[in-house]
Amino acid sequence: MTIRRPAVAGRFYPHQRDACVQSIEQCLARATAAPAVSGTIIGGIGPHAGWICSGAIAAQVASTLQANRQPKTAVLFGAVHVRHSHRASVYPEGAWETPLGPIEIDAELANKLVAASETIEANPSAHQSEHSIEVHVPFLQKLIPGLRIVPVMVPPNEHAPRVGAAVGRACREAAADVIFLGSTDLTHYGPTYDFVPRGIGPEGLAWARDENDRRMIDLVLKMDENAVVPEARKHWNACGAGAIAATIAASKELGATRATLLRHTTSSEVLGDLLNEEPTDAVGYAGIVFSHDSVAAPPP
Repeated sequence: MTIRRPAVAGRFYPHQRDACVQSIEQCLARATAAPAVSGTIIGGIGPHAGWICSGAIAAQVASTLQANRQPKTAVLFGAVHVRHSHRASVYPEGAWETPLGPIEIDAELANKLVAASETIEANPSAHQSEHSIEVHVPFLQKLIPGLRIVPVMVPPNEHAPRVGAAVGRACREAAADVIFLGSTDLTHYGPTYDFVPRGIGPEGLAWARDENDRRMIDLVLKMDENAVVPEARKHWNACGAGAIAATIAASKELGATRATLLRHTTSSEVLGDLLNEEPTDAVGYAGIVFSHDSVAAPPP
């Protein structure tokens, strides 16, 4: 059986089981009160930085995704930080190892997704060094016992909405009991990222959070999957624009009609509180979920 070993355990989050479980519990405890989400939750968007910075929001999204159901499979749309083809890459079979143990790939559904569109291919090697999906898996593993996953890396190109739509249709036609989770951070601002259009310091960081991040958040709340990638290309406000677009499109295919912002913060705010200092760099993080009004039972 093909096993993907963790690429960033010990750096982005703890690599030992007990420490990882403790960190998950701490992240859940740090999650703030979020707006109530009515109806059936279909999918969500969460950040993928080290847990010290973004773990509270990632935990909050994972917790919200299973608040009123226990899905059998999570289709995880990842950002692409490594060299990649123009097509979306599915990890098609086997399992992913995490500090909590192995989590099984839903191979039957994965094969259906690969067959659903020419913009999707089976490419397990593309996932070996990518962290954007990996950092979410232990949260889901802890909160939804027995969950299987289908990891899908989605490049930020014009194919991304079609990838999501094809995935959503395939899941609907298979009557799969799924949730979708897209992985992205928002604006990377500051000297470290060579992006300082509003200068270095508090004013620039505030602009990145309140204006640049917010441009992308508002598009996601409008569920406008076709505008996401062009927006990110123009304003550099999402590293996982392909994952966002795919998640919106897939969620809409399964009936999602509403998006709810759970929380928005930045690494400078989190680290400023934890370390009592004023960072000159910041990365934006948002947790958003997609839902529809029906409260009918999920597919068998």
